[in-house]
Amino acid sequence: MADSRASTPALIWSQIRYENSLFWRTPVAAFFTILFPLMFLFLFSLIFGSQEIDLGPRGVFSVAQFFAPTLGAFAAASATYTNLGIAGAIARDEGILKRFLGTPLPRWIYIAGKVGSAIWIAAVAITLMMAVGHFVFDVPVFAARLPAALITFIIGTLAFSALGLLVAALAPSGESAPAITNATILPMAFVSEVFIVTADAPAWLQRVGDFLPLKHFARAFQDAFNPAVSGAAFNWGRWGILLAWGVVGAGLALKFFSWDPKEGRKGAKGRRDRSSETSARAE
Repeated sequence: MADSRASTPALIWSQIRYENSLFWRTPVAAFFTILFPLMFLFLFSLIFGSQEIDLGPRGVFSVAQFFAPTLGAFAAASATYTNLGIAGAIARDEGILKRFLGTPLPRWIYIAGKVGSAIWIAAVAITLMMAVGHFVFDVPVFAARLPAALITFIIGTLAFSALGLLVAALAPSGESAPAITNATILPMAFVSEVFIVTADAPAWLQRVGDFLPLKHFARAFQDAFNPAVSGAAFNWGRWGILLAWGVVGAGLALKFFSWDPKEGRKGAKGRRDRSSETSARAE
């Protein structure tokens, strides 16, 4: 039955629900993934109040109008990249991945379940962010640009899912994975105009941000809610860069991913509850 075409969607959906239940079992993980970025939106709105952010040809933004989409993109990136990077490395070290090899479940369905769950959590985080932005802070929503926002979300989360799996593949241990993910995504956020505007930053630092994927995710998503942008806000250039990062990340993850614990790591440490995968998210 596991190989039946008719049962494949049901198997994937079942695996997504299972991974989701693991995530919500650890409230602190849900807080840092979903509510932590939302807290920054409230803090920035309180600190900067009615100030405006003038980005020249890109338009003049209110504080909430600028930060809600960028923080939403950051929350979605964190839900996929950080969650998959940490959970994958821990599952490998504890022998969970190796035990799955002895089950009838195809490997790709297990991975699809983890990625699908991460994208579902990302959808919750970004939808909540934009709902608060719209209903609390009057961030405009344009129906004609919602397809662009949706496409940006799909491409962005797939790219960061691939990069998260790459971190899981390369992390020397499950204990090191939280440090690796946080030490990469947080600096990336600062140079990608998620927390601050980098227009006055050194040119080389702006070029670093232009190279990294988070800036393109945040900018493309922000453009879908920017009144100064005309048309459907389809951002083919930024989508192409995100796709390139996703393809490279997926290719390297396939090359280096291992289902066996790395040499010197013990596979099953007392068969710990699998909720430890998500609890490490908050470390």
